[in-house]
Amino acid sequence: MQLQVEGECIELQNGRETRLVSGDFTLCDSSRKFETVFRGPNRMLLLGIPFRRLRQYVIDPERLAAVPTRSETGLSEFFSSFLINYWAEYQRGMETAAAERCVAAILDLLAAVYADVVPSPTYACSLAEAHAMRILRFIETHVKDSDLTVSRIAQACKITPRYVHHIFEHRNETVSCYILRRRLELSEVALLSEDPRGRSVTAIAFDHGFNSQTHFCRVFRAKYGMTPREYRHSKMALIECNQISRTSAGTALPC
Repeated sequence: MQLQVEGECIELQNGRETRLVSGDFTLCDSSRKFETVFRGPNRMLLLGIPFRRLRQYVIDPERLAAVPTRSETGLSEFFSSFLINYWAEYQRGMETAAAERCVAAILDLLAAVYADVVPSPTYACSLAEAHAMRILRFIETHVKDSDLTVSRIAQACKITPRYVHHIFEHRNETVSCYILRRRLELSEVALLSEDPRGRSVTAIAFDHGFNSQTHFCRVFRAKYGMTPREYRHSKMALIECNQISRTSAGTALPC
């Protein structure tokens, strides 16, 4: 994500040419060709987000590359200010736990900002693209519902189930695989954000549309190589180890 702090620039990607001024921001896919042209003195804040994690918060971020978000009013302005203030505080020194909480807040705010952002029709490839966005938005809204089916999606989007499958043929992923992947990704976030002594793995599974803990554990292990409980404990142990390392007066501790 590129946030223009001072000055202005031109961002080019996906056939789009976007002008950013102070406070504006946009997404940029660093895995594909892009160009940034600076005009005069410039300060830009770059936030690197792993693609897999970004997709947990933003629907189809690839389509939003070089789509400008203006920070003139509302949530976008709040997000820009929050990110700039976070970076200033981080440079002055911030505890790992506090930084982790701020990062979670940043991603939640980013999701809220982009929840209703749709690329201009100028860049829409076809009617199929519009249907795809409607389908994905409905899935994201109801992905935690255990009764989410292709028929329900089709009925809500006023298209046929066959057409829903047709849309996904061009995404190299079936509808059911997409729903399962999103449920697992959201469950992963919940496992790390919940107190290990608080909400149970079973509760998290049912919260995210799974009908049984057994099924949840099986598909989670297939994706992440360990059970949900093992995953939670390993990640929490790593975070605690990093916290100890950062407070050990520069002494690197074995993790």
